Order: sequence, then structure tokens, then C-alpha cells
Amino acid sequence: MQIVKTIPALQATLKIWRQAGDSIAFVPTMGNLHNGHLQLVQAAKTRANRVVVSIFVNPTQFGAGEDFASYPRTETEDQQKLQEIATDLLFLPPVTEIYHPHAQTVVVVNGVSERYCGASRPGHFTGVATVVCKLLNMVQPDIAVFGEKDFQQLAVIRAMVRDLNMPVAIRSVATVREASGLAMSSRNNYLTTAEKATAVVLYQALCAAREALLQGGAAVAEIEAEALHRLRQAGFLPDYFSVCRSADLQPASHDDSELVILAAAKLGKTRLIDNVSLVRLPKEAPVLNGR
Repeated sequence: MQIVKTIPALQATLKIWRQAGDSIAFVPTMGNLHNGHLQLVQAAKTRANRVVVSIFVNPTQFGAGEDFASYPRTETEDQQKLQEIATDLLFLPPVTEIYHPHAQTVVVVNGVSERYCGASRPGHFTGVATVVCKLLNMVQPDIAVFGEKDFQQLAVIRAMVRDLNMPVAIRSVATVREASGLAMSSRNNYLTTAEKATAVVLYQALCAAREALLQGGAAVAEIEAEALHRLRQAGFLPDYFSVCRSADLQPASHDDSELVILAAAKLGKTRLIDNVSLVRLPKEAPVLNGR
């Protein structure tokens, strides 16, 4: 596995691969790699001849008082994990390589950025969109692979790539979960043993809401309220629990069929996010006067 820390070194290797006719897949990460990240790399390996992984803890997507300084950094262990699954290249840039000291340009994706995590973490998705845009420009991959656990982030990136006519295919991989159902996340390391046992309630609440939607008896607002109550009773401080249209993340109406349920809640000092998707079959119109 090659390890490079500068854009010129990265692009010199990429040029050789392209001249050889190799396709390139890209997996951007913030490190502290777990099995969920490694599944993204494995998926990338099935879709391209070469796989590039980046590890960059992006300062612009962290707000004031968030965990940028304490975000887990495990560079040595990450390198070993990527080496073991035969990653082709690891891009490990410092902040000064990514951001010019007098940078004036940011990327804002309207429509899918404002609600949910965007409302609770102002500026977060501007930081995400900007750094992903920059990384895609640096790597210029044929395919980029992202996890579905950060569903709103995935929607932001898809919209950005579409709107800016970027020549890259965005592929997603289903959320990788622990045996309990808890979505794998680098921030799970912040949980105490007791909190980790409680954390699975978030996924259980999502699954219960999905089942309620599929059964069709209760209104969306009732399902959301029940889930929020369940989380509070378990000791969470909920941020949101929202049933949305998958296509644009707008609040779901009674007639929408392709849905995603997004949730974020704080447990102790740890902010957790998760989601589940579903497709509701349209209800048949009632037959009137024998017709």
C-alpha cells in the first residue's frame, strides 16, 4: 500500500494508473476505522481496479464546542487495517494541504442541508460538501463510495455531484451494525459500557417506527412522537426523529411511499445518528358504487 501526504504525490500515482487503463474508486474517511469503513473499501475493490482511501479529520465540519480536538485519531492502527485488505493507496494530508490559508470558497448545497443535522450543527454540511468536493477534485475517481449511516450526508453529496456535473458515480453501502443492532461509528468509542447497552434503543425505535409505517394505522406525527418518548424514557436527549421522503429528505406525507426515518440523539456525552429506509405500497382507492 502506498502512503502519500501531498496532492502532487497523490496525482503522480493516479496519472500512472490512468495511463495503464485502471479504473479508480475512492473512499473518503476521517480515520479511526472500524468494520463499517472496511466494508466500504471492500465494496470499492469490487467496483474498480484501484482503490484510494483518504484519512482526514476535517476541521470545517466541526462547530464550536464539538469534538474536533478529541476526535479519535488512530493512524497507525488504520494503516494496518487498510494494508491487511490490500488497499492500493492511502492519502494522509495535513490540514495545510487541503485548505489554503486564505481560502474564500465554500460549497453550500441548499434543500437537503438545512434540516435535521444541518439545523442542529450549523455549517456542518457546508464543511462536508466543501471538503468532499475538494477531495473529489484531487482524486478524480470514477466511483466514490459512502456509507448509508450518514444518510443526510450522502444526500448532500449526491446533490452536489449532480448539480456541479462532477464526473463521478456515487455508490452507497448499507449501514454495518454490531450484533446488538447498534450502527458502527467512531463515536461509539465515547460510550461507557452501560451507555453502549442502552444505545441500541435508538435502532429499536427506528425499527418500531418502520413497522408502524408499514402497518399504516398511525399518523406520521404520532409515530414520531412515540419514538421520541421512547428515547427519552431510555435516557436519551433526542435531537430529532423524522420520517422523510428518501428522494429529497422533505417531511413525508401520507401518500409518500419511498421513505427514510432519520434520528439523532445524545446519550451521555455522545451524539448518535442512525436511520432506516422503507417502501410503503400505495393503498388501493376505495371502490364506490360497485365501480
